[in-house]
Amino acid sequence: MPGPAITALSLSHFRSHLGARLAFDGRVVTLTGPNGAGKTNVLEAISLLSPGRGLRQAQAEDLARRPEGRGWKIVSQVRGEAAVHALETWAEPGGTRQVRIDGKPAPQVALGRILRVVWLVPAMDRLWIEGAEGRRRFLDRLTLSFAPDHAESVLAYDRTMRDRNRLLRDQVTDPHWYAALEAQMAVAARPLMAARAAAVARLQTAQGEDTAFPRATLAIDPGEGAFEGDLAEALAAGRRRDLAAGRTLTGPHRADLSAAYAAKGVPAAQCSTGEQKALLISLILANARALAAEPGALPVLLLDEVAAHLDGDRRAALYDALCGLDAQSFLTGTETALFETLAGRAQRLGVTEEGGVSRIGETTP
Repeated sequence: MPGPAITALSLSHFRSHLGARLAFDGRVVTLTGPNGAGKTNVLEAISLLSPGRGLRQAQAEDLARRPEGRGWKIVSQVRGEAAVHALETWAEPGGTRQVRIDGKPAPQVALGRILRVVWLVPAMDRLWIEGAEGRRRFLDRLTLSFAPDHAESVLAYDRTMRDRNRLLRDQVTDPHWYAALEAQMAVAARPLMAARAAAVARLQTAQGEDTAFPRATLAIDPGEGAFEGDLAEALAAGRRRDLAAGRTLTGPHRADLSAAYAAKGVPAAQCSTGEQKALLISLILANARALAAEPGALPVLLLDEVAAHLDGDRRAALYDALCGLDAQSFLTGTETALFETLAGRAQRLGVTEEGGVSRIGETTP
């Protein structure tokens, strides 16, 4: 059964787009144009139809078109399993991001119950060889697609941890303040950790056999934040160390996602650049396959400049895989030739920029 799909998208004063109105027909969508034309800005807008700060992790004020600085707005129509929803998100100058669903104010986390969005962008090419923070963010985005309430668990845990860190920085020693916060952190950590573990298990099962996009052996490494037993007890035991560091050193916020090329038994960090990219694509495809059995759960896939880094065989394999899924997919590239083998299977949009304004139009096959 086809998953949720964006059927219409409107951008106002968003990044380089003064105004744009797009309609999607359900096929794979390709956006082509020169660097800086505004292709990734379209994907970023779509990523903001889910909880969080989007694929660039940008602050709300940084999303407004310059030099006007008038605020920005994204309006979309999403076809769900049983209904069509109107999703809106925007920010006024100096204000925080707001969300409205079907005309009513809503928290960001509510977006995840309507539309699940997963992305792969060039900044993630070094995911396996850089710090654990990026891998945790990647894991939590995949986990969110399986468990929309995961965003609430992450927010609750992070909010309480920030309060504890404030006490640590201020060198507060009152055990009663710490005990209350540590109990809250432990409560939030349980569903957070359980959802991550369940997501990794589902991804492991849903991966295909070693083909163009090889299987990855996945595990969650507790890292330096490892603890045994109850988190609240571990935090209490580590207060003196945390006071010296000025931050919380124990907990799931220090976990890491580890991966290895299964057929070779080689850690992802030691694989070639091409193999690392292939492993990432394998996980994105596994994510969609794992969700295919859940009515209305298929994610929208945002693949920024992925085709340019694949050889012809892997590129064709990716397109076949995407067309074989019912998940809506958006791809960007600088040349239409990158998408030749998608002829007739994709809706092609061209993105140009003139005078600092991005424009989008249909292109011929």
